[in-house]
Amino acid sequence: MNKQEKPLSTLWGCELGTSHKEETFKTDDTIHQHQLALRTMCLGAGAKEEFNIVELLTGEPDDVKGVPMATLHANGMPTVNLSGIELHPPVTFRLKSGTGPVYICGEHVALEDEFSGMESGEEEMEEEDEEEDIEESPVKPPKKASAKNGNAAGKAGNAAGKRKKPEEADEPVSDDENNPPKKGKGRGRGRGK
Repeated sequence: MNKQEKPLSTLWGCELGTSHKEETFKTDDTIHQHQLALRTMCLGAGAKEEFNIVELLTGEPDDVKGVPMATLHANGMPTVNLSGIELHPPVTFRLKSGTGPVYICGEHVALEDEFSGMESGEEEMEEEDEEEDIEESPVKPPKKASAKNGNAAGKAGNAAGKRKKPEEADEPVSDDENNPPKKGKGRGRGRGK
């Protein structure tokens, strides 16, 4: 099998009506896990003004129970959004009441079986270890950046060789060369220039 195998997703749908009241979603594939992610149920254009009840059949063949999934009506609720409902085959839908046509739309997803995905699981663990190594390594560029800031401060006219405070570094440099910067409290803290 291919190590980079991704889930296979295909569109699935069926029509329920007077001539075809039941539809079963099933597969014979044993290599993959299958699921049906439901999306919508809606009435067709020729639907009568009646209630159409679609149910999901569950249980063993000896004891089948119907669970209502949607009640559709041409004037009140012609469409139902079923996103978030994921079922595993076999799944049978039945039009319990009404003449339809009712359209069921979903997404058939084939996932790798747990045992066939062992190799990809090992690759994921290696990727996680690499990410942890990257996070644990110290970042060295700030030391270089602070040294550059110190040199820039010295070039900006700091005679004592000390770093400027952040609020002083943002002030524009005076164009008047005859008036050297004053030392002390008054300069650079928002007081008059």
